[in-house]
Amino acid sequence: MAEPAILARGVRKSYGTGPAAVPVLRAVDLTVEAGEFVAVLGPSGSGKSTLLNLLGLMDRPDEGELKLGGADVARLSDDERARLRNERLGFVFQFDSLLPEFTILENVTMPARIARARKLTDAPLSAAESRARELLDSLGIGALAARFPAQTSGGERQRAAIARALSNAPAVVLADEPTGNLDRANGAKVFADMRRVARERGTAVVLVTHDETESRTADRVLRMDDGVLR
Repeated sequence: MAEPAILARGVRKSYGTGPAAVPVLRAVDLTVEAGEFVAVLGPSGSGKSTLLNLLGLMDRPDEGELKLGGADVARLSDDERARLRNERLGFVFQFDSLLPEFTILENVTMPARIARARKLTDAPLSAAESRARELLDSLGIGALAARFPAQTSGGERQRAAIARALSNAPAVVLADEPTGNLDRANGAKVFADMRRVARERGTAVVLVTHDETESRTADRVLRMDDGVLR
């Protein structure tokens, strides 16, 4: 049986030390299979973003087990975590974070460019560009490849950000309020895109959101309350 894309057991995280320590995650358990789309709801300050930071290898848990595709990531070195992050993870944020001086195509290939600069891969850039064009086409914005971000709409930029997250064929995509800066119609399109990514590409998607309505389209909806995931 294949390993889950994400496996967290008894994960705890606090900020600060000693009596002043503030617990943010309290023994969180989470399993996400390949191709599964999971939405996490919860109020601000409930621990949702901290959970994404741990899953995205931006931070380390204080206690508990954390695996990505069977790899125990809690004990990896910083260099090993950077490589795994580049190879297995994609990120989508509330703001598209596209670089304004680069075209849409160049933005989508940025993870590959960074990986080459850091000598994490020796794959030719032409391969990354071909994949980027295919992703842009699949998201309905292939005609925008040569445009700069300022020449596109907010919804188009967010779809470009999804393409960028998928550019290195990650096993897991982590999305932090990706529709928070969009109107209802464009937000619905982003949810539909993420759902399609999970089903067609076999990518595990964990999406943090405040959108109760659209979250119902996920395979599972979990709620974070005071550091506890239910």
